[in-house]
Amino acid sequence: MTEKKDCCPHRTKKRTEEEIRCLIHRLNRIEGQVRGVKGMVEKDAYCPDILVQVAAINAALNAFNKELLASHIRTCVASDIREGREETVDELVRTLQKLMK
Repeated sequence: MTEKKDCCPHRTKKRTEEEIRCLIHRLNRIEGQVRGVKGMVEKDAYCPDILVQVAAINAALNAFNKELLASHIRTCVASDIREGREETVDELVRTLQKLMK
């Protein structure tokens, strides 16, 4: 019987409870930052103040992406390469190109 993979071939990823907790925590913080910026716009805050907060949101999203990408490379990509699925490298390159726009 073939073991079902928990990663990329099925376009899903089984994460540990700790991974989920950390990722959700980051997303909740980002969501709060976005709500804060919305409130600033609604209260006619000074443009540079809003821009600084948006820069903080961008930095938080980049940190989220870095964490998720590192996990993806350590698990999905490494596993696929070990199993001879070299096309995963092409997928990784395409993903990195999108992230670097």
